[in-house]
Amino acid sequence: MAKCWEQRGCDAEMLARCPHATSSADGLCVAECFYAQCRRPTREVATDYELLFDPDVDRQVAVKEICRSCVFFLRHAPRLLR
Repeated sequence: MAKCWEQRGCDAEMLARCPHATSSADGLCVAECFYAQCRRPTREVATDYELLFDPDVDRQVAVKEICRSCVFFLRHAPRLLR
């Protein structure tokens, strides 16, 4: 089962013509995208600076920019090996 931060929210046709996914360097869904908005009960905007700037979180696994500021993602995302 895919994790929430691995799912874009749009269908394949829309993804194929999305300017962010097809032409941007990182392929991230921008936070302003309607389909990237998260309405899950686990969504919580992080305000703790230690959590927001945790150097061990692998932010590259998120396909949506909005996930990178989510408490659920920051606590459950894979960790970088050091």
